[in-house]
Amino acid sequence: MKQRVFQHKSHLVAGFTKRYNVDKLVYYETCGDVISAISREKQLKSWHRERKNKLIERSNPEWCDLYDNI
Repeated sequence: MKQRVFQHKSHLVAGFTKRYNVDKLVYYETCGDVISAISREKQLKSWHRERKNKLIERSNPEWCDLYDNI
């Protein structure tokens, strides 16, 4: 996981993070398998921004970069 986050932080991967200069990891979850991870990602993507922000703020109220913690 850390390698994948590094690729995004370094803008080595084309897509959203590179296009919008996103380089801060403020929230993550671990899942037991790929199917569960994909299902959870789809669920989170369907949420409105306010709900996502509340989820982040419960575990990371200062929106610190969590990259070094993984």
